[in-house]
Amino acid sequence: MTEPTPSVPEPEDLTPEIPGLKPDYDEHGVPSLDYVRDKIEGRAATAIGWEELAGGTEQVQSAEEKFAEREQKGKDKLAEIRRQMGL
Repeated sequence: MTEPTPSVPEPEDLTPEIPGLKPDYDEHGVPSLDYVRDKIEGRAATAIGWEELAGGTEQVQSAEEKFAEREQKGKDKLAEIRRQMGL
């Protein structure tokens, strides 16, 4: 009489549960090309936004020049008023 062979349980999925891990990764933890592309495009958009905030675009530079010109005109006018008042 032979003993029945014990059944071998199915192996568990040993992929670690990492918070924030997106389904765009395979079972080995390698990201998909779509995920990598999205990440690169997001970083490029962020860089462009920071450049705009830092004054890297012509529109921002033009606005800064107009603001500086307006500030100088205001200071000149204030100096003229003080001269007229004898201060």
